[in-house]
Amino acid sequence: MNRTAEVLIEALPYIRRFYDRRIVIKYGGAAMDDEELIHSVMEDIVLMKYVGIRPIIVHGGGPRITEWMDKVGKVPEFVQGLRVTDAETVEIAEMVLGSINKEIVARINQHGGKAIGLSGKDANLILAEKQETQVTDEDGHQIDIDLGYVGKIIGVNTESITTLDNADYIPVITPIGVGVEGQTYNINADTMAGEIASAFQAEKLILLTDTRGILRDLSDTASLMSTIQIREVDQLIDEGFIAGGMLPKVDACTTALMGGVYKTHIIDGRIPHSLLLEIFTEGGIGTEIVR
Repeated sequence: MNRTAEVLIEALPYIRRFYDRRIVIKYGGAAMDDEELIHSVMEDIVLMKYVGIRPIIVHGGGPRITEWMDKVGKVPEFVQGLRVTDAETVEIAEMVLGSINKEIVARINQHGGKAIGLSGKDANLILAEKQETQVTDEDGHQIDIDLGYVGKIIGVNTESITTLDNADYIPVITPIGVGVEGQTYNINADTMAGEIASAFQAEKLILLTDTRGILRDLSDTASLMSTIQIREVDQLIDEGFIAGGMLPKVDACTTALMGGVYKTHIIDGRIPHSLLLEIFTEGGIGTEIVR
């Protein structure tokens, strides 16, 4: 059989299975900065829409926020993978993320899709409160850390996304939330993607990263853990296999799964057409976390 035909036949059962299902995609990492990868992701998203899948995009933008912080002489600081965000930094984050959102919307439209951008502040889409965080010091004591205007999501109002989705648009969402008194909160994009996937009980949550997935040995891609059950997560954290920037990603997957999402995936966005490979092929790529 012709190789092209083989590929299409392999994809057919997945197209049938995921037709009219929502898939939440966290778009970030190198796939946002490399021109070839940008085209690859946009093509994947538009193709998904044309075969009847309902993609919802949540994007990051951390490296560009850091660039702007450097320009104004601010030094980035992270705690457990979360950016410490003072009043000036949250203004920078909102400005930069808003610009990125417009770029993504334009790119999707240029590739034949119909996208509309949303901030988490629009129609109170993402309600948030100040996130409290603790770390353990050398003596084993828990210490409270003030992350500033980093938000913990307390509610997702799905109406605006549903309205766009039902009108055949692709929602593209900025990871900014709003407090009950109108405060702006910077929210980790992985966290927001997990909460939105949970709110919709989406078919899948897919997180694009700059790693192959979760590895037993960071220097050896062959040590990739292709499938992890949710009950294994705590042990993998204790053993150090899940740490740093991977923590919010795994937390997002856990939130989504507990909220009714069928499967979650952490995949390498540096691989061209990684979304299509994950969704429409038998083997998939990266690490899937399942219930």
